[in-house]
Amino acid sequence: MVGGISGKLTDKGIKSFINRSAPGSKLADGRGLYLLITQTQTAIWRIKYRIEGKEKSYSIGGYPQNSLAQARLELNEVKACLTKGQDPVISRRLNRANAASQSDSTFKAVAEEWFSMKEKEWSATHFTKSKRAFERDVYKSLGALPIESITPSVIAKAIETINKRDVLETATRILQHLNGVFRYAQAKGLCEGNSAAPVKEILPRKKTNGRMPALLDWNSLGALLRAADAARLSPSVRAAHRLLAFSATRISNVVQAEWKEFDLDAEIPIWVIPRAKMKDHTRIGDHRIPLSPQITSELKAWGKLFGRRGYVFPSPTGNQYISRESLEKAYRVTLNMAGKHAPHGWRSAFSTLARDNSFEQDVVELALDHAHGNEVVRAYDRGERFTQRVALYRWWGEKLTHAQNGAEIIELPKKIA
Repeated sequence: MVGGISGKLTDKGIKSFINRSAPGSKLADGRGLYLLITQTQTAIWRIKYRIEGKEKSYSIGGYPQNSLAQARLELNEVKACLTKGQDPVISRRLNRANAASQSDSTFKAVAEEWFSMKEKEWSATHFTKSKRAFERDVYKSLGALPIESITPSVIAKAIETINKRDVLETATRILQHLNGVFRYAQAKGLCEGNSAAPVKEILPRKKTNGRMPALLDWNSLGALLRAADAARLSPSVRAAHRLLAFSATRISNVVQAEWKEFDLDAEIPIWVIPRAKMKDHTRIGDHRIPLSPQITSELKAWGKLFGRRGYVFPSPTGNQYISRESLEKAYRVTLNMAGKHAPHGWRSAFSTLARDNSFEQDVVELALDHAHGNEVVRAYDRGERFTQRVALYRWWGEKLTHAQNGAEIIELPKKIA
């Protein structure tokens, strides 16, 4: 058995071992954990242990379905069983047998209680978004399990499955909520420990550059718009991208936009976003975005396809509206904009280019609904500054359209993941 230095295996070394090893080969990570190549040339994790003088084997599952980090977490659980004098294989069988009789303390039941409590504390948007994330990504794998039987390795597998979609922010946010559910269960005496706490180690650290990448010149922005027109995007994602660019508002407001918020037939077409949906809840009044003629005509055409009812950008997967992750992935992967321009980058571009073209800073800040400590500036939101914002958005729409018709095209990646 090769290996030998406890906890020193790497994914790169494991993949190399699998590619060059014959059936029956073993690769050790230490403390009894090893990887075995089967007769069908698949790799499975096993843990060798001794109890009552007999050598036994505990099977975890295949690699890469069960990652190195997850296998190490399960190794710790096996060692904990042995410390208590329990056979980990028998303990696992008993846990599974008892699961069906403990539905009153299943993870889903406890999580629903926790969400009911949090509903009073959170905004409606945050509550709905968080609960939908559990329904989509958590309940299928954890919902029916008794909460006291859920181990870190089980949670790790669920979180890794989410993160494989390349949505680190979503995986991190869901794990934070999982911690909350388990702390709640601990307080109610439903489990002894917080099984979600160690799982943070399997997620990569977030970048700390502090700024979203953004293109800040007309040529590049125009090329991005044309690249998006040529790309293979779902109709809802494409239409949402257009509103995002021409409104320069936040991605959450775009994906959750509802037709009832729009008056496209008014003398000045407008999008009124309820204050409850905005990031800054301290300001008075809803956020009003005057729409340029370009995006107004596109929204009217879009409305004819689906009817102006419900959410503007319905999800093809059956959810009420598209996810922000689908829009973020379109920029990062399909448009090859990783590290160059994020959906949030339109706000930076709007702010920078508007100020460079002599629009007053207060007008730009009000258009973006940025928080102001100056009460006089806040008062302008309901006064003559709205007229100036109408001019600002008309200028922005004209400039973007002109840029789209005149800039050099950005090459799309040859391989779309």
